[in-house]
Amino acid sequence: MRHRLLALTQGDPAGIGPELSLMAWMQRQQRRLPAFAYLGNAAALQDLAGRMGLAVPVRSVGWEEAEAAFETVLPVIEIASAAPAESGKPDPANAAGVIEAIEHGVSAVNAGLAAALITNPIAKSVLYAAGFSHPGHTEFLAELAGRGRESVPHPVMMIWSEALAVVPVTIHVPLAAVPALLTTELIVETGQIVAADLARRFGVARPRLALSGLNPHAGEDGALGAEDAAIIAPAVARLRALGIQASGPYPADTMFHERARAGYDVALAMYHDQALIPIKTIAFDDGVNVTLGLPFIRTSPDHGTAFDIAGKGVALPDSLCAALRLAARMAETQKGTPA
Repeated sequence: MRHRLLALTQGDPAGIGPELSLMAWMQRQQRRLPAFAYLGNAAALQDLAGRMGLAVPVRSVGWEEAEAAFETVLPVIEIASAAPAESGKPDPANAAGVIEAIEHGVSAVNAGLAAALITNPIAKSVLYAAGFSHPGHTEFLAELAGRGRESVPHPVMMIWSEALAVVPVTIHVPLAAVPALLTTELIVETGQIVAADLARRFGVARPRLALSGLNPHAGEDGALGAEDAAIIAPAVARLRALGIQASGPYPADTMFHERARAGYDVALAMYHDQALIPIKTIAFDDGVNVTLGLPFIRTSPDHGTAFDIAGKGVALPDSLCAALRLAARMAETQKGTPA
């Protein structure tokens, strides 16, 4: 890899991603941020900076000069289809630029032009209106990662903070659908991906995985549900047989206090809210969305487009800054870890 530079996609240009990118650059020294290049439209970003009173010089550059330029300007890699947008007013006409920025970012990290990909938030409903066919951002990244390969990788969502890291085994599905989707095989595959990436990209030699139960009290010996004993406990046993330090299933309501968190490196929860409620309580402003299982590093701020506050100057760049720092840290760790 030739560069330590990071690639930051524009996200939805009507959301808060562009202004947070400007704020992050302004705070690059005090927050000790790694160098990044913004993938979008330089003229639109400069116009936004002017409208918001943010003293950020923006310049279109090529990949080879972006890292050196970062100290004095916010370098922008031009995305041909990216266009100006009005803050807070999403428009399907911007979908092409959103998608091209993601595609270009993946190509850049695959080519070694950037060390990692950081994605600003997108609005799936806007992309759907323009004919986007993927369930979401992560699935699109997995499809891009699978191009030219024998299979599409299985992406795993981890929300990370210094205090807690969590992985939902099932993600954006209705709660009523979770029991049917939850299988021992899915839990084992997820656990293997988590353990491999924690070792390779986080430098955790022997990752400790704590698995929650699905039901209250982890099923209470079957009195409150059979899934914990029939599905989750066998997954824990299989992970341990593979040499992974897995334990559980534990009652979810006892897993996230400070003493419990000291006993594991990541918690695998069985559904979305079971994982995200504790981490958003503990680290609401600086949690980072990390996609594990991809052949490249991808992080993202753990929030959405926030169209309701876009352009008003009240959005906080904390999560984006944490995503930038974590991506750089993962890249450095991976560089020193045998494949």
